[in-house]
Amino acid sequence: MQSWILAAWFLAWLSFRAESVCASRHTFRSSTVADSNLTYVRNSNICETTPGVGQISGYINIASNASMWFWFFEARNSPETAPLTLWLNGGPGCSAMIGVFQENGPCTVESDGSTTTLNPYSWNNISNMIYIDQPIGAGFSHGTGTVNSTDDAAKMMWTAFQILYESPEFSAFQGRDLIFATESYGAHYAPVFITYFNAQNALIDSGQLTGQKIIFTSLMISDGKHDPLIQYASYITFAADAPGYGPLQDASTISNMTDAFSKKDGCRAQLEDCYAAGTTHADDALCSAANNVCMQDVFYPAIRGRDSDDLRQASDSTDPFPPTYYQTLLRSQSVLDAIGATSTYDACSADVQTGFDSTGEFGRTALPPLAALADAHFPILIWVGDADIKANWLGVHEAMVSMSWYGNLTLNSTALTNWTIDGTPVASIKSVDSFTFSRVFGGGHNLPAYVPSTALQFFSRVVYKGDPPSTTSSPSSPTTSSRSSAARSVQSIAVWGCALIAVLWTLVASV
Repeated sequence: MQSWILAAWFLAWLSFRAESVCASRHTFRSSTVADSNLTYVRNSNICETTPGVGQISGYINIASNASMWFWFFEARNSPETAPLTLWLNGGPGCSAMIGVFQENGPCTVESDGSTTTLNPYSWNNISNMIYIDQPIGAGFSHGTGTVNSTDDAAKMMWTAFQILYESPEFSAFQGRDLIFATESYGAHYAPVFITYFNAQNALIDSGQLTGQKIIFTSLMISDGKHDPLIQYASYITFAADAPGYGPLQDASTISNMTDAFSKKDGCRAQLEDCYAAGTTHADDALCSAANNVCMQDVFYPAIRGRDSDDLRQASDSTDPFPPTYYQTLLRSQSVLDAIGATSTYDACSADVQTGFDSTGEFGRTALPPLAALADAHFPILIWVGDADIKANWLGVHEAMVSMSWYGNLTLNSTALTNWTIDGTPVASIKSVDSFTFSRVFGGGHNLPAYVPSTALQFFSRVVYKGDPPSTTSSPSSPTTSSRSSAARSVQSIAVWGCALIAVLWTLVASV
């Protein structure tokens, strides 16, 4: 009997040591946000398999009927001092798991839908990363509440971060650099979210609000949908002659697009009416209708026969890039159980998109709050893949130089200069103080998927607050934690020991 008691004590000790790397379920209940909690799994060993690198996945339950899915990956190097980066995909309603598995996350998924391969260009090489499915209804997030505007989504994200930063798992990030990285419709999200967070922080400073200050320190928007009026006009120019690629459509199509955009009651006129109406909900239908007209008469002709995310691919390609093998992985019940997901995965929610369309957001500009951040010298990187039609770089550049901020004229008159890696030009850039614009050669809409090495180099400049990229060598692409090899070995052994511990506990309990 004494030997079994000693064995039980040993297993308890080993369980304690292995707990940091063995998948385990936890709940944290917020004391500041009513009816909220954090339910999560530590170290599922899914996707990020670098020895000694931790991960957390689960739900930020911001209300009794609203659960927001997140997946956190510890930095592979110096996680104790590395910043935290929030990654959001666009849509609206598209899952951040696209970012995890197709763009800048720790792994990619092979064609069998189950095997994962470590990504040497993962952004968690140099930053702690948190990927969040938002708004409610996107990806694994679920609930009964409806979110149909960026303003509402900002409030939910603030609540989510209040719960995160209160929890013991994330409280260490209070006061650390917090980077906002996003793409596509994230051009609407990011400026509004940061502005809302800044306003909430001011209320905390003045004593009018109790909570944790959440301070974003920089912003990255790739292939953003910033301004529909400017972007729709750019489809005509880009389809006529995409720089570096040539004409995308024939002269007849370009002529028809031009007429549809410019005619009375056409795309431009309807969007101008939407802009003139402002942001009152009484004009939501007007803005929604304007966007729908522009989609039918200008956007669809511009992309005819081509993948709107990558002009080099045919629209009917049987082997599109980036591949979607990860969706098979995320529909595996064993994987869902391991990571703590309790809902069916949906890469992009049609319900969320319909909701945002109903409020007219697709027809409204996102430039004013971005301009305010630029005027405040907030560090901003706007970068665009030059093979993207959907958010083509000509339109994004025009939006940045047309935006009402102190540096627009200087940005417009500043020439793009090449940035090279190992002697090869990979992008062209221009900057005004802390504002940088870049055309990234060979990049598609989900930019990091197409040029992962280049994307990591850009990200490193944001993380390390270096000067805008000029000339640099290829990244070293570290794939292991900076912890000692001995520590990695101990934790790696503990991972293998998780299953053994469970078996031994069962044997002890049966005696």
